[in-house]
Order: sequence, then structure tokens, then C-alpha cells
Amino acid sequence: MDMNHGSGTLLSLFIVFVAAQISAEIAQRLKLPGVVGEIVAGCVVGPSVLGWVRPTEALDVLAQIGVVLLLFSVGLETRLDDMQRVGRRAFAVAVLGVIVPFALGSLWAHGSGYDWAKSLFVAAAFVATSAGITARVLQELGALKREESRVILGAAVIDDILAMLLLGIVTALQSGDELRLSHLALVLAEAVGFVVVIGFVGARVMRRASRLLDAPINPLSPLTIVLALCLGLAFASTQFGLAAIIGAFLAGMIASETRQRETLERQTQPLIALLAPFFFVMTGAQVELAQLASADALLALGVVTAIAIVSKLIGGGLGALGLGARGALIVGVGMIPRGEVGVVVASLGLAAGVFTPITYALIVAMSLLTSVVTPPVLAMLLRCAADAPSQNPKPPDHQ
Repeated sequence: MDMNHGSGTLLSLFIVFVAAQISAEIAQRLKLPGVVGEIVAGCVVGPSVLGWVRPTEALDVLAQIGVVLLLFSVGLETRLDDMQRVGRRAFAVAVLGVIVPFALGSLWAHGSGYDWAKSLFVAAAFVATSAGITARVLQELGALKREESRVILGAAVIDDILAMLLLGIVTALQSGDELRLSHLALVLAEAVGFVVVIGFVGARVMRRASRLLDAPINPLSPLTIVLALCLGLAFASTQFGLAAIIGAFLAGMIASETRQRETLERQTQPLIALLAPFFFVMTGAQVELAQLASADALLALGVVTAIAIVSKLIGGGLGALGLGARGALIVGVGMIPRGEVGVVVASLGLAAGVFTPITYALIVAMSLLTSVVTPPVLAMLLRCAADAPSQNPKPPDHQ
């Protein structure tokens, strides 16, 4: 019986992984992010369509590890100096890009029948920008050295941190206890303190201690040590009211300060290729497509997606007005995709019993649509900007 159970689990792993690879390939050939194909694959092989795969403990564990490693790899590509270099403009874009979507999202959720505490949790799914999707588009177009690109990427990283802090706060509100400002202040102080200490102090310590990563005999010791750091900080972040993925991201950002950074990036790619698809496929598998099979649901999806797009255009664009109208529009569009971060919040909301199946389906579908819409529009705007004469060309910064 155990053998049958084991073979059934292996079959599920095989189906999920192969479906993810095929769908990601199709999506990329259509000039869409691979994550879009992986989520769609989950919808197809999951209970809603074919019913080949259903959520199990083994798949959930792999999905959890996959998303932790994914955010670790995003952090590994982010240097503390890069974040500081874009300065106040990126911070303004990030803050306004959080406030406007959060306000509009909470109003929509409250108008849809949620109490204010749950409405704030729903609104958290509107907040974060997928740095990975936008970065991929910018890289493919060779536009990473443009000032707008640096602002987008810097703001997206800050945006995600603010979103995770916000998520920690709204999660604390779900306990049903009476709202106390002192409690909120403590939660916020702990979360900010954790991010600041790990991000700034940890980065400086790692710069000086990077040679210690090569001390063990194991030739893969730099990788194994930073992976232990990733898992440890992922756990530690949960103890400070933050999602595990913010600890994983910080671990990656710390590891990016080492002289082994390029080697670590190369060595983590196979792990991401193996495990990250499980998160996105299982995310799609939990979507009940029947929940969207009505005119009312499709109308709600249209409203949710419109709020998600307009709120980022307004928030991000206002923060980047100093770049001119075209630059502000590029930044605003670059901040639109919710991608994996919106999906993560939706998954947390479903697991916590805050989201109903229809709300979960709407948020995941919105994250999917914003990820599909952004790449072609951003590519068009960047090509137009590249064809236009540069107003203030700047040489690339040297590290």
C-alpha cells in the first residue's frame, strides 16, 4: 500500500513537472512569461479540467520550497548598492505604488462584502510588483541601463518589501482581536527592524566574510551555506510576522554581496528550474474555473484587473514624474505585473480561510492577466523611447 502511495506521488510529480515545462515553452514562444504558462498548466491538469493532479502534502511541500528558492534567486540578483543608487525617486514610486493600489483594492473588497480587516488582506494582493517578470522584459530588450529601468527595478524591490511588511500587518489583524495601535506599531517596528538589520548589517558582514564560504572541504560549500542561510531566514521572518519569502529574498540579497555571487547564481538555476514550477502549477490547480464561469464573475474579474492596472499606472507614474511624461508612463507600466507575488498573497489568503474560492480565483486570474498584458505594452513603449532622441543620456554606473 505504501508502494502504491509512493508511485502515485511520483506520477503526480511527473505530470506537474512535464505540464509546467510544456506550457512554459508554449508561453515563451508566444512572447509571454513562462510563469503564465505554468499557472495555466495547473488549471488544466488540476481538478477544474482534467483532474489528473490534486493538492497533496508532498506537492505542497515542494511548492513551498520552490517559492522560497525563487525569491532567494531574485534577491541574489539584487545588490544593496543598486537599490540605494536609484534613490528617492524609486522610493517615491514604490510608496505611491503601494498606497494607491492598497486603497482602491480595499475599497473594492469592502464593497464586495468583506469586513474591513479581511478587505485589507484582499487589498494586499493588489500591492506588490513582480520584479522577475519586469526584469525579464527589460533584459530581453537590452534596456537595463536606462534610467527608467533602474527606477522600475529598484522600486519593484522596495515595493515587494513594503508589500511583505503590509502583509505581516494585515495578517496580524485576522486574529479577530480588538485593533490596537500599540500592537500595530510593535508589529511594524519588528518587521522593519528585521529587514533593516538583516538587509544592511547582514550585507556588510557578508562582504567581509565571503572567503569563509570556501572554508569547508565540500566544493559546493558556498551554495550549501547560503541555502542554509535562506531556509534559516525564511523561518526567522515568519517569527517576525513576515512571510517566509521576504526572509528568503533578504538571504539572496546578502549572498549577492559575496565574491562568489556569479557562481551562486549559476548553481541555483537548476534548483529553481526543478522546484519553482511546482509552486505555479499548484497555484493554478487550486483555481476553481467554475467560479469564473458566469457573467457576474467575469465582470468582477474585469473590474479587479482594471483596478490593478490603473492603480499602478497612477501610483508608479506619479512617483516618476521627474522622468517626464514618457518616462513616467514606462515606469507605471513596468510596475503593473503582480505575477508570483500576487499569487503568493492569494495562496496565503486561501490557506488562512480569509479568501473565498471566488475571490482566490479572481486574484490569481488578475495576477495572470497583469503578467500577460504588461510585457508587450512595456516592450512597445521602450522601443518607442529608444527610437526617440535621448533627452539626458547618462553613462552606466560602475560598481
